[in-house]
Amino acid sequence: MGLGTNQNKFELVSGLEIHVQLNTNTKIFSAERASFGALPNQNISTVSLALPGALPKLNKEVISKAIRIGLALNCTINQTNHFDRKNYFYADLPKGYQITQDSQPICVKGFLEVELADGSTKKIGINRIHLEEDAGKSIHDQDDNYSLVDLNRAGVPLIEIVTEPDIRSAEEASALLGEIRKLVRHLNVSDGNMEEGSLRCDANISIREKESTTFGTRCEVKNLNSMRNVRRAMKFEFGRQVEVITNGGEIIQSTLNFDAEKGTTSPMRTKEEANDYRYFADPDLQPVVISDAWLAEIKSAMPALPNDIAKQMIAEFGISKADATLFAEDIDLLAYFNNALATVTNKKSLINWLIGPIRALLNESGISIADYKVKAAHLAEAINLVDEKKITQQIAIQQLLPALEKQDVSNVEGLAQKLNLLISENGDELGGYIDEVFSKYPQQVEAYKKGKKGVLGLFVGDVMKLAKGKADAKKLNELILEKLK
Repeated sequence: MGLGTNQNKFELVSGLEIHVQLNTNTKIFSAERASFGALPNQNISTVSLALPGALPKLNKEVISKAIRIGLALNCTINQTNHFDRKNYFYADLPKGYQITQDSQPICVKGFLEVELADGSTKKIGINRIHLEEDAGKSIHDQDDNYSLVDLNRAGVPLIEIVTEPDIRSAEEASALLGEIRKLVRHLNVSDGNMEEGSLRCDANISIREKESTTFGTRCEVKNLNSMRNVRRAMKFEFGRQVEVITNGGEIIQSTLNFDAEKGTTSPMRTKEEANDYRYFADPDLQPVVISDAWLAEIKSAMPALPNDIAKQMIAEFGISKADATLFAEDIDLLAYFNNALATVTNKKSLINWLIGPIRALLNESGISIADYKVKAAHLAEAINLVDEKKITQQIAIQQLLPALEKQDVSNVEGLAQKLNLLISENGDELGGYIDEVFSKYPQQVEAYKKGKKGVLGLFVGDVMKLAKGKADAKKLNELILEKLK
């Protein structure tokens, strides 16, 4: 549905509900594993099956991780909070209620600034972050007569990040989701894998005439599992609501499904109000009390956040924003960089290697820096050898680094010497190679002397081949030019 004249009269108003699966080893209220990919109904217990008499016991690590993301999103931490029961029935929710937080969530009143494509920034309010358990999964396409239920996901810990209705475009929503994904990974709160459902998003969407301050009736689009689908759903739903209003219709508050193939939304059900869920405090769980000492401990252990890291690297090393962002957004790359800093002589050289040849090697092998076999300190030593002109960069990349992948050594220069990779300091030997090349190309030598300077590269290349790459290019140039006089 294209933007038309009528659409220009309206603006989008949206807020997101972002569900983040926490990467704890076990579930929020029971001891079975919370990992993805197990066989159906393998990670279950009396608690996730809701058998009579089974009682929940809170996983402390869940609280710690929720606080970490709350601090990153500039929230106030509610040091006394509790869990509630949200009552509804689905086949994949055995208890008939979900344990969540309603009246006293763990984090409130935060914000996040996101950067848009044009370089501008947008401050988006965070209304709350609350903890809850996930439900199981209903499967409808494996049997012609029955729906199947997999309860592995039942009880997996989630945080739900609820924004204020501050979003005014699909781009802003996508940018926010991208920043949240970056933060949860950086803080080791979640793997942020949208394909596996670790990060899911519901979008509340309404429209209003521009300059109006009154909110319209909102519709909630459920379970958007990619930033692309968030953008597509918002654009379609904006156009649909404009069309309804323009034609004299009325928006009905409802829950919508998004069809990723068609790029359209369709009604699932009319939207429940909060009182339909009959929230009340869960009598099986005590209130959560976060002591001043524990909160201070979590705060002190917080790492620098990606945007701060990028700014610091730009200021300290004079690199571009794009290069700084590579380090800020990849915690494994940043850790590798920090581990190499103590050994490398030229920090800028280390940066250039990591975003240049090392990145190319990793992409070629289809691995991440976390899987790279060369130790950070060993790469730093190799870079030092190149900077000291003891080995050429080409030889280091093509021969020394592959050797370091296969063996652990105490001295990188010693390995390079053992493999006969160091630059030859023997001027007589290089002189012999130069004479050999000159005798091979007498016509080109004469052409150079008559002013055809372009043949110099031919001489350098052939001498380098004879020297098996073990020659300093600058020194070699000087020797060749001396002999051409």
